[in-house]
Amino acid sequence: MTTNLPVVTEIIPMVLQLQPAIALTDDQFYELCQLNGDFRIERNAAGELVIMPPTGSETDERNFNLVGQLWVWTKQDGTGVGFGSSGGFTLPNGAVRSPDAAWIKRDRWQAIPPELRKKFAPICPEFVIELRSETDNLRILQDKMQEYIDNGTQLGWLIDRKQRRVFIYRPNIAVEQLDNPKTLNGEPLLLGFVLDLSQIW
Repeated sequence: MTTNLPVVTEIIPMVLQLQPAIALTDDQFYELCQLNGDFRIERNAAGELVIMPPTGSETDERNFNLVGQLWVWTKQDGTGVGFGSSGGFTLPNGAVRSPDAAWIKRDRWQAIPPELRKKFAPICPEFVIELRSETDNLRILQDKMQEYIDNGTQLGWLIDRKQRRVFIYRPNIAVEQLDNPKTLNGEPLLLGFVLDLSQIW
C-alpha cells in the first residue's frame, strides 16, 4: 500500500539588498520591524534584510518548551537574563539576529543603557539556541551559529529536529555533533542547566 505523504520543502529566507540605495539606521530598522510584525526580520553584516515567514505551530510549541526550561533555570540561577525568539540583538559585526533562545550575564546586560535595551540591544549573547524546523535550511542555520561564535557567543546549540541531532558550537573548538541525545548540559557556562529534549524532538 502506497501512502502519498506531503513533501516538506526547505524555505530559503528572502534577502533584500538595500545598500547603497538605502542605508537604514538602527532606529529605522527597528521601526521597520515593528511595522511588519508578522514577519521575522533580521539584518546581516552586509546590511541586507533577511525576511523569514512565521514558524509553524508545532515548531513554535517545541520552542515554547525550550524557552520555558531555560526560563526556569535562569530564575533559579539568578546570574543572567534569558530571551525568547522575538528578541533581537545587534552583534559587533553590525548584524541584527534573533536566536530562538538566548542568555546573557546579568552584569553585561545591566551595563547597557536602558534606552538601548528597548530596541535591538548592542550585545552578543553568551549562550544561544537555534531550533531547526522541517522547512529551515541547515546550512543557513550553521552559518548563523558560526556568526554568533565569531561575535562573542561562548556556547551555542543548533537543535536539528528533522534529523534528531544537535550541533554544539564553542570558540576555538571544532563543532561537536550529537546524534539523538536525551539531554544537553550547559556547563561550565550555565551551571546546573540541563535541557530535556524529550519534549523538543
